[in-house]
Amino acid sequence: MTDELVLYTNPQSRGRIARWMLEEVGAPYRAEVVNYGPTMKEGAYRSVNPMGKVPAIVHGGKVVTECAAICAYLAEAFPDAGLSPLPEERADYYRWLFFAAGPMEQAITNNWAKFEPSAEQRMMFGYGSYDLAVDVLEQAVSKHPYIAGERFTAADVYVGSQVGWGIMFGTLPKRDAFAAYFARLQSRPAYQRASEADDKLVPAPA
Repeated sequence: MTDELVLYTNPQSRGRIARWMLEEVGAPYRAEVVNYGPTMKEGAYRSVNPMGKVPAIVHGGKVVTECAAICAYLAEAFPDAGLSPLPEERADYYRWLFFAAGPMEQAITNNWAKFEPSAEQRMMFGYGSYDLAVDVLEQAVSKHPYIAGERFTAADVYVGSQVGWGIMFGTLPKRDAFAAYFARLQSRPAYQRASEADDKLVPAPA
C-alpha cells in the first residue's frame, strides 16, 4: 500500500481548507484539480467521492472527505506538527470543530438561501436560529486567542476558514471579534502558502 498523500481539490471550493491543513502539517502531497461539471460529478472522481464534491484526500489508500474530518485526520496522522489537542484543549477543540461543521454550517447555508425556520421548525434545527448561531460563534472566538485556547490547532483551520469566508462573502456579519480572530490566522506562513498556490490556479476572468 502506498503512503502517497493526494489532495483532490478545486481552487474555488472548500478545497482551500484542506490545502491549508496540508501546508500546516508539512507533509508532501500531490494536488489533483477537479473541475466542476462532468469531471466532478461523473466518472473516475466518483470512485473517490461518490458525493461528487471536493475536497477529498487519499492517504495510504484510504479516502477521507468532509473538511472537518480531513483536518482532524491530518492532525492525528502527522502528530509531529502539533495540531491535535492537548488534554486541556480537547473539549473546546472538538466542541467548536463540530459546531462549525454542523450547526454553524447549516445556519449559514440556510440563511444564504433565505430560509428562515418557523418557531415550531426551530425545535428540529440544531442551530435554532441564524442570529443565535452567529452570537455563539462570536463568543467562542472571543474567549481565547485560538478556538481551543492559547495555541493554534487543526480546529482553527476549519473554524477560521468559516469565519474568513463568512466576513469576506457576507455570510457572516463583519464583527470585530471575527476580524481579529481571522487576522491572527492569516499571518500564518502555511495559510499564505496555501492561498498563493490556490490563487495561481483560479482561472482568469473571461
